[in-house]
Amino acid sequence: MQRISITVTLNRSTLKFDEAAYQRLEQYLDEAGRTLDGNPDQAEILADLEQAVADQCLRRMGPGSGVVTLAELQPALDEVGSVQVPGAPPASEHAARSATRPLQQVSEGAMISGVCKGLARYFGLNVTLLRIAAVLLLFATGGGLILVYLALMILIPYAPPERGGAPIRWLPARSRGFVEFLRAKLGAATT
Repeated sequence: MQRISITVTLNRSTLKFDEAAYQRLEQYLDEAGRTLDGNPDQAEILADLEQAVADQCLRRMGPGSGVVTLAELQPALDEVGSVQVPGAPPASEHAARSATRPLQQVSEGAMISGVCKGLARYFGLNVTLLRIAAVLLLFATGGGLILVYLALMILIPYAPPERGGAPIRWLPARSRGFVEFLRAKLGAATT
């Protein structure tokens, strides 16, 4: 099987993207173009935006990697953010965040598996407050929340590790390994 890559020029930078990353980039730039429609500085803003995305992708690409993947592009787009028109009513923060950030477990800096950290990132909440609420719910449900947490561990996919991010501690690394093992076994049992 041959890997498809698409060469894209973003302002002054030329990069190769895999097909999924290219589709996401095209969607992101189309949304930005629609947001800026009618703005007299649209071309200049889009050129700056393209350069910012290219710079973020180059920073995240692995050594020796010649193709930007979706796992590298999405954090770059999250870092750059969406285009906002000054004076326009702000879009719902949650809607904007969920459009650019999928619900994923975040292992870096996690306590157990990264479910709370992923939920906090997705909904724009403080992770410490979410963890406190989870502990209170654990006691309020008589331990029933453990089953919900385990189900979320299995159902919510993991975010790819960020380059230069916080190291994954022992328990989250073990949890991640166990969940991936369990998913492989469940996948093998269903085929």
